[in-house]
Parts: sequence; C-alpha cells; structure tokens
Amino acid sequence: MKTLRAVLAILFLVLSATAARAQEILVFAAASLTESLQEIGKAFEAQAHVTPRFSFGASSDLARQIKAGAPADVFFSADTAKVDDLEKAGFVRHADRREFLSSVLVVVVPRESRTTVHAPADMTKFPKIALADPAAVPAGIYAKKWLESAGLWKQIEPKVVPTLDVRAALAAVATGSVPVGVVYKTDAAISKDVRIAWTVTHGPEIAYSLARVGKSTNAAAQQFVDFVTGPQARAVFEKYGFVIRTAGGAPAR
Repeated sequence: MKTLRAVLAILFLVLSATAARAQEILVFAAASLTESLQEIGKAFEAQAHVTPRFSFGASSDLARQIKAGAPADVFFSADTAKVDDLEKAGFVRHADRREFLSSVLVVVVPRESRTTVHAPADMTKFPKIALADPAAVPAGIYAKKWLESAGLWKQIEPKVVPTLDVRAALAAVATGSVPVGVVYKTDAAISKDVRIAWTVTHGPEIAYSLARVGKSTNAAAQQFVDFVTGPQARAVFEKYGFVIRTAGGAPAR
C-alpha cells in the first residue's frame, strides 16, 4: 500500500510539472524587441493565462540554438534570412510566418558629443564605428548594406568594431568606448546616453520575421503568435517606434 501511495505521489508531481510547463512558452527574440515584447508578454499572460519566457539575443545566435535543438516555441527574428534558413531546414513552416514589423537605422553618438553627421560620407571621419556583427547579425548586415549602397563600406570596414548584437553596439557608444555606431531607431530611443546624429532614409528594407517553431508541441505558441500580430500588440510596437508593414510588405504610411 505504501508503495502504491509513493508511486501515485510521484505520478502526481510529474503531472503537475507537466501542467506547469504547459502554462509557459519559450520565445526566442531579437535583442531589439526586448522592451516591446516584455510589455506585450504581460498583456498576453493576463489574457491567455500563459507565461511567455523570453530569450533575447542576436537573431543569428538564436537561430543556431534552434537548429541545435533548443526548445523554443516561437522565434522572432530581426530579419527574414534567419527564418528562411530555418524553414529550409524544416524548423519553420512557411505558412506559419508573419512579417509585419519594420524599423529604421540611425547613426548614434554619445549624448555629450559635439560630433555632427550631415551625410553618409561623414561616417568615414570616425576612427571606430560600432556595428552589430555585419557578418551575421541583422542590424549589422543592414548597416553594411546601407554603407555599401553609399559606396563607403571599403573605407569603413577596417574601422568597424563588431559586437554580439545591436544592444551591445548601442552600449559601446553609450559608454563612450566607440565614438559612433549604427543601430535601430528603436534602440536609440531607450538610451539616455546617446543621441541620434543621422537617420538613414535610403537604407535597405528592414523586415522582422515571426513564426511558431515547427517542432513545438505547445498549443499556446500559436496563441502567442496570433496575439503578437493583433491590434493590441501592434499598438505597443508603434509606441516603441517600430513601423507596421502593410500586407504587401511595405511599411504602412
């Protein structure tokens, strides 16, 4: 009888732990989405009674972790290329993708800096430039494309200080370690230690990509995706400075 009770007690604990896990989802998301998704996550939890747990970082690193078997339920990348790669590898279904969010690149300098930027060519005067790793991280890749289109990349490339993600590039400028950096406008907005010296008006189109990870068995994953693409979440994204793209892919005007 004691053995049966012990088995039942263990079974109860296992079932309870399983139920608890079912009330959570793990969301891998680009570092630039940190504040907006944290706010959206609270609203989702209040409505769905499911707790989103976030892992923020460089989209390239998060995609690699998913490929390596990390138990993410949802992936929100700062570009489409990382999700394209996951789709080809069978980790994401094309039908599950949502690409409704965009942003803008800006050049930032320390707040107290007297440095001015009047044109892209002014970027060549800096001894060092902080970028999220232009070989892998979306914010850096976008910045490289912009500088290439302006015919400046070859001059600037030797001066680039590559960072882990866009928030690290922002921090490098905020602390004064690097005199200038290129980040998203939404990142610049959350720092009191930098100011925008130039807004990129003719840069590459920036498109974030959101998808439920195909191997996830958590039913709440799709609930979260639907919530994040809904009107309440979109209003939060706009509050943080993101741009909502139209159905055809262009930013809404």
